[in-house]
Amino acid sequence: MSARLPVVTLDGPAGVGKTTLARRVAEGLGLSYLDTGAMFRCMALKLGAGAETLPEEELRSRCAQWKFTLSGFGQQSTLFCNGEAVRGEVRTEAVGMLAARIATVPVVREILRATQRAIGEQSPLVAEGRDMGTVVFPEARFKFFLDAAPEVRAMRRLHDLEARGQNADLATLTEQIRQRDALDRNRAVAPLRPAQDSLIIDTSHLDIEGVLGVMLHHINVHGGTQSLRTA
Repeated sequence: MSARLPVVTLDGPAGVGKTTLARRVAEGLGLSYLDTGAMFRCMALKLGAGAETLPEEELRSRCAQWKFTLSGFGQQSTLFCNGEAVRGEVRTEAVGMLAARIATVPVVREILRATQRAIGEQSPLVAEGRDMGTVVFPEARFKFFLDAAPEVRAMRRLHDLEARGQNADLATLTEQIRQRDALDRNRAVAPLRPAQDSLIIDTSHLDIEGVLGVMLHHINVHGGTQSLRTA
């Protein structure tokens, strides 16, 4: 068996609670948290609509303009792009759909994968995304795949948006999630799927605390934080 990296991966479709859970797991373990979805969203926002149709070399050149770095631990982990913190402007539904399209482009995935890999090799961390356990960190110490019915995820997203003071329609959100799922699961490069050695958790009937408990218990009974420090 190849050496294991001191990394915890969380994969799963849009709206399943990965971001919140990854931050909580990172906080509980005292590790940095890497939100790779935010990297794709940030890149999509900077490239703009229709970027997936650009020639490969133009995309490679434009993507090379933006460098990502990670700082802090747990809830204080912050992703930076060219020295500026990646903030809430990347969290809109429109940017999410742009990100899903740009994520189908091999050269974009190649560039961001190299950056993600480099960050993960610097120090132990919790990495959240779509292909962390299958492509970016296949030798991660712990792998989780979270899932839930589209309707459940849409309702959670609705509550999240309402909490931020944003209006949304449940039927529209459900359809957007189904479309995003289709893009993620059916893309030719690194499609969304569980790693063979991941723990799959259906979160449909579990709240955040319930899922967090399952994940931390699994880590604790398989070596705990010490296995992440000495991997």
